[in-house]
Amino acid sequence: MPRELRADARRNRARVLEVAGEVFATEGLTVPVHEIARRAGVGTGTVSRHFPTKEALIAAILLERMGQLLAEPDEPAGDSGERFFRFFGTLIRAGAANRGLAEALAGTGYDLDAAAAEAGYDLSGHLRTLLADAQRAGAVRADIEFADLKALMVGCQSHPAAATDPAALDRIIDVATTGLRAAGKSA
Repeated sequence: MPRELRADARRNRARVLEVAGEVFATEGLTVPVHEIARRAGVGTGTVSRHFPTKEALIAAILLERMGQLLAEPDEPAGDSGERFFRFFGTLIRAGAANRGLAEALAGTGYDLDAAAAEAGYDLSGHLRTLLADAQRAGAVRADIEFADLKALMVGCQSHPAAATDPAALDRIIDVATTGLRAAGKSA
């Protein structure tokens, strides 16, 4: 963001980010920019001045969330298996609460990995590292691949009650994580 924005330009940018964040979270990433501008009470030119492409607007919203997810401290207590399962559950819950994030994590409509890497956030790399560590520790089945994790996340996030019923989401996460655990390992 340029340093010398006028006060009204700063307010407009903040309003666009607020509205886009809400719209992407509830309706997904396919909402057109002109609709976001309309809901924010600004023109599409105003949106374009701050975010030259829709991808830039999506990045501004989702990369902030990626930074938050990666900044959440791994609790010191817990082995590599616990850290993996905790982060896996965190990603599922985050996507269940935010439709745009779920779409991006699934790779539909937006290349989150490329944008995240460009911004210095390697969410996929972090999850891959946690998976490899948990597999080396014998907590996660050795035959599980990163693509399996993405499929499980998408499936859990698409549960009809995922966004509104925390108990249903916890139940489906438990089913998924039970399936990921190495033989003889329990929660």
